[in-house]
Amino acid sequence: MKRLSVIIACSFIPFINSAQDNSNGNIQGDFNLSTQSYYEDPAINAEKVDEFMLMNAYSNIRFNKDNFTAGVRFESYLNVLQGFESNFNGNGIPYRFAQYNVSGLDITVGNFYEQFGNGLIFRSYEEKTLGIDNVMDGIRLKYSPLKGLSLKGFVATQRLFWEQGPGIVRGFDADLSLNEAISSLESSKTNAILGSSFVSRFQDDNNPIFNLPENVAAYSIRSTVNRGKISFNTEYAFKYNDPTGGITYNNFAPGSALMTNLSYSQRGLGIILEAHRVDNMDYRSKRGGTGKELTLNYIPAISKQHAYTLAAFYPFATQPLGELGFQGEVNYAFKKKSKLGGKYGTQVAVNYSRINGLNGGPSELTINRDHTPMFFSVINEELYFRDLNFDLKKKISKKVKVMLNYLNVIYNKDVIEGKIIGKNVHARIGIAEVNYKIKPKHTLRSEFQYLSVDKSDEYYKDQGDWVMGLVEYTFSPHWFFAFVDQYNGGYTSEGKIYEAVHYLNISCGYTQGTNRFELGYGKIREGIFCVGGVCRNVPSSNGFTLNITSSF
Repeated sequence: MKRLSVIIACSFIPFINSAQDNSNGNIQGDFNLSTQSYYEDPAINAEKVDEFMLMNAYSNIRFNKDNFTAGVRFESYLNVLQGFESNFNGNGIPYRFAQYNVSGLDITVGNFYEQFGNGLIFRSYEEKTLGIDNVMDGIRLKYSPLKGLSLKGFVATQRLFWEQGPGIVRGFDADLSLNEAISSLESSKTNAILGSSFVSRFQDDNNPIFNLPENVAAYSIRSTVNRGKISFNTEYAFKYNDPTGGITYNNFAPGSALMTNLSYSQRGLGIILEAHRVDNMDYRSKRGGTGKELTLNYIPAISKQHAYTLAAFYPFATQPLGELGFQGEVNYAFKKKSKLGGKYGTQVAVNYSRINGLNGGPSELTINRDHTPMFFSVINEELYFRDLNFDLKKKISKKVKVMLNYLNVIYNKDVIEGKIIGKNVHARIGIAEVNYKIKPKHTLRSEFQYLSVDKSDEYYKDQGDWVMGLVEYTFSPHWFFAFVDQYNGGYTSEGKIYEAVHYLNISCGYTQGTNRFELGYGKIREGIFCVGGVCRNVPSSNGFTLNITSSF
């Protein structure tokens, strides 16, 4: 692998001096560096690291000419930032590929990312902020033999830090656009696309006790129908007996997943309704894998992904072993110069999501698979997560914009974080953001956020109440300065008293063209950071941070 990486990298050298000459192709790339120093701070349980400063960095370089593309990515973790797996430590080129298209046949050798449908049985992707990179390494082909029909297939292994996982993965996917394939439907106002996928994992059975299946397959079928302002998407996936349970291998049950999405959109109005059911759909290229390693599939989160800090304090992590979730959202824009719209109009949104366990809860799903959950059952089932939230965006004048948010959240720490609390957290969160344009190229942005937990005996008090304030000043097209303070008023947990503490953070940044520099100093609270329902734990820290991004 290293030899091929060097060969591909060296092949770019003759083109570097003529990267802007399209006749010789062109080279594109990007660079990202994140460093952080760590000081010991007993007040927030922040630990000192031996290296004093840790670093995550990577750079992509791609060469394109006509129907040919090749690329490499160099990664450096010296050592990896806290909160990421220590197995990333080191330097190397874990990503290299060559791709070309000849007479409609698209061929990729080396590394590639791919997704079948909604990802229920296969999604290979990277999310650097979460420490996820399950890139495939092998051969991928794409071809369209008939109008409206698209085929994809691959055979590959999967990245496991700096090595490859033990499983061989084979996948095939087909998409058929009925309107393109059937001439009589070309002018139809209804557009329909059908799809199907198949994935199989092979891993040797070297277990001296259990007779384990070496091939574990999964399939899915899906459809998308659009007509005018209405869109409907659904997908069903099924996974055959996939032994899990580590040493004991107590679970040989099949798995399934069903998701549906119905949306309506017109000028000023948008409505989304979603539902999904997941049962034993933890699918990996390594038998008995844990954590985020070697995941083959992806279950899209069915709760709203919040951007504000305290709104994301209690994020939901998708439970692939079993959950039943619903979500609905309505967005409406009141017209300008109407009674509720005012001079500049007003935008409002209401969102509600609820995720419950399946019959029997997580213990039965992982230990006693003789129990078969009902396909749809919410009543009397364990509540995992509930979120009711309201958003309002209003332009007050040419210089002032206001955004208001309110959230009412119930959060099951036992399931989502693996704690043994026995009670849910009930939090209410209010947020106000004001943007003030002082003059051209000078903007002042401020946030005030407040989080309050229910302190009755029915709910877990967790870390108590939080207050956050932010002031950000952007001036000229290049500079910004920000000051943030998160304040926790103190709390008592398991008989231990935690004092009130401020998490102060100050940062400044400079942007020039495609280069961006950001320097910060302050405290970071311990918590869970999530993207799309996939999460990682972030430890407490105190120190300097430096982030640099660039592209060409």
